[in-house]
Amino acid sequence: MGQIFEQIRTHWDGGGKGMYPIAVCFVFAVAIVIDRIQVLFFSASIDKEQFLRGLKTHIFNGDLDKAISYTAGQKSTPLTNIVKAGLINVPKGEAEVQAAMDEASLREMPRIEKRTGYLAMIGNVATLVGLLGTIGGLIKSFAAVAGVDASQKAAELSNGIAEAMNCTAFGLLVAIPALVMFSVLQGRTQHMIDDINETSVGVLNLIVANKDKMRIPASLPQQ
Repeated sequence: MGQIFEQIRTHWDGGGKGMYPIAVCFVFAVAIVIDRIQVLFFSASIDKEQFLRGLKTHIFNGDLDKAISYTAGQKSTPLTNIVKAGLINVPKGEAEVQAAMDEASLREMPRIEKRTGYLAMIGNVATLVGLLGTIGGLIKSFAAVAGVDASQKAAELSNGIAEAMNCTAFGLLVAIPALVMFSVLQGRTQHMIDDINETSVGVLNLIVANKDKMRIPASLPQQ
């Protein structure tokens, strides 16, 4: 393991100043990936099927109060918050339920969509910064060989090309994982959005189908 880190350090030193912007891209990419994984796979995630099974039981029984309490007792996620907003407005009618869910969606969706898009930008920036370091290394190498003895030209040219290649390699090493994680996280985000849309429509249809037997709690405003 120590040998690997030593090799990384050697290549880092060989990459020159162009390595620092790439390192900044790497730090931001790691921070975004950790944050998005924590949100998309843990804090904002819920077992949709299990949640709906419990909710349907209360709605089929016409017990709106228990349906709201059940939803409020679940982990706070975009899905449960949107459904709860709809349930609270059931006494006001179908249109108000839909409007409340739409409003809650506008509030909750940014929670699962934000910052993921920056990974694609960071991947592109890391690639371009690596390319810029490559061009800088080549310019430096050709400028260096112009004013030295023939015996030193090979060494100067070799150092400049090594700097150029190190920047390219590190830029790609940051860009490729960033773009891969962008695709993974974007897919997870879209899956969650699809679940929210599907569940919202399903709950609304369920409420409409069972509205005649729904018992409205006295604590909720009537239509």
